[in-house]
Amino acid sequence: MRKLAICPGSFDPVTNGHLDIISRGAKVFEEVVVTVFNNQSKSPLFTVEERKQLLEETLKDFPNVRVDSSSGLLMDYAREIGATAVIRGLRAVSDFEYEMQITSMNRKLNEDVETLFMMTNTKYSFLSSSMVKEAAKYQGNISGLVPDVVEQALKEKFK
Repeated sequence: MRKLAICPGSFDPVTNGHLDIISRGAKVFEEVVVTVFNNQSKSPLFTVEERKQLLEETLKDFPNVRVDSSSGLLMDYAREIGATAVIRGLRAVSDFEYEMQITSMNRKLNEDVETLFMMTNTKYSFLSSSMVKEAAKYQGNISGLVPDVVEQALKEKFK
């Protein structure tokens, strides 16, 4: 059985913190599917298709990483594609409680899928997509926080 993991998120937009987790996950698993989920509780800046395109461009040099999207439950999607693991990044202790609740529910929905937490590189521990969007909205310097293609896309959105 191949080792297939999902790295789920809204990725609105993808940050260098996300890329840190994805690239490290790609070293552990034979294949990683970075999956854009549409979080109904958020108002996204980029469409699902735009987020997928930004991820595909950013991850093009990772041969064992592919990009997909889903609008259903993560555990149903995991079963559908044959994933055995979910990779989640943790920035700080404050992320843990939220992630623990999600993981417990996911475990109830599909006990065959393990969730693996990776601590984000400390240089990205403060970084979130929301903070990047806020800074970009007011023409703040976001270089080094997101891939170049994302920085350009944000500048276009906030013209």
